[in-house]
Amino acid sequence: MNPPVAVLGAAFLFNLGQGVLRPALPLYLQQVFAANYRMVTLIPVVFGAGKWIASLPAGYLLDRVGRTPLMVAGLLLIASIDLASAVTPAYGAFLGLRGLGGVGWAMFGTVALTTVVAQPGGQRRGRAISLLLLCETLGLLLGSTAGGVLYTRAGIASPFVFEAACMVVAAVAVAWPMAAPASRPRGPGARGDRARLRSVLAVPGVGVMSLASGALTSIQTGIMVFLFPLYLAEHAQLGAEAVGYLVSLTVLGRLLALWWGGGLSDRWGRTAVLVPGLLGYAALLGGLGFVSRPVTLGLWSLLMGVAAGVVAAIPAAVIGDRVPAPLQGVAIGWLRTVTDTGMIAGPLVFGALADAIHLVAPFLLAAALLAVLALRVRTVGPGPAAEAA
Repeated sequence: MNPPVAVLGAAFLFNLGQGVLRPALPLYLQQVFAANYRMVTLIPVVFGAGKWIASLPAGYLLDRVGRTPLMVAGLLLIASIDLASAVTPAYGAFLGLRGLGGVGWAMFGTVALTTVVAQPGGQRRGRAISLLLLCETLGLLLGSTAGGVLYTRAGIASPFVFEAACMVVAAVAVAWPMAAPASRPRGPGARGDRARLRSVLAVPGVGVMSLASGALTSIQTGIMVFLFPLYLAEHAQLGAEAVGYLVSLTVLGRLLALWWGGGLSDRWGRTAVLVPGLLGYAALLGGLGFVSRPVTLGLWSLLMGVAAGVVAAIPAAVIGDRVPAPLQGVAIGWLRTVTDTGMIAGPLVFGALADAIHLVAPFLLAAALLAVLALRVRTVGPGPAAEAA
């Protein structure tokens, strides 16, 4: 199964634009609105809230408006919001626009993942989802590298214009080869929508895989993005350059493992890879407090990235294996909703735990959470992926 090239290209462009805006956005807020730290951190909160609100409705809308129109609408919505953000003089209006940007993200991201999951030839679904995640990660990595340079050399509004241009090109890429979509069934209405969600949640494995995806996202955003650099600086006594190097190793490890993990799950079965992957990730997080030498920390960082990459695609692949095709849009919308919940809750919960107890405490809690999930996943059984393999 090969994912549509247009969707992969659009996902790369989408995340390239998002990546360019990441390092530039805090600088823009401080320069234009004299923003304090609280005002800066509210931006990802409202963006995540917009995603959380819109992910499940986007899954429902798949059958009503079609995949291509929904993806194009989401991309063009973000492009319009970027241009409006660059000229708005009020922080409150800017905040609202970024929340709407989360809605656009959900419209594109939910449909793109559903499109990849729903491709025929499900025995290679894990590899296809890994390839989508790989395109997303590469886009973010390259965009984040260029964002600060663009902000400095081309003007403070240039990252918004660049992201808007990326979204427009991505919309054209998606619409051009898919301009004549197949006819689609009419949506069943609100009562039918609720019944479809109940049907999705009744499928064995959907609940635990959704929780696994939410937990992995909460660990990625709450620990690996925010707390791991602080741990390296405060407890390992490393300078900023060394911290950046070790963090980049986690990204490198994730990139190396994304394709590998999805392919292994296609061949060996989903749970046969997911269970040891979760346990290995748990061991690395829980054992970080015993590692202090820079060389060992470098290897540890790389392995944590590998562990995160190996398991990243499998929850969505399991749901794609088990949920019937007519319900996959709703299933992916639900998965995205739980994932976005983890994105919002992770920094709040793990950050509060670090303040209340110790910086090592979030790593131990994350390790315990992954171990419990591994035991729960093990009871789900191999499922269709193992049989297909």
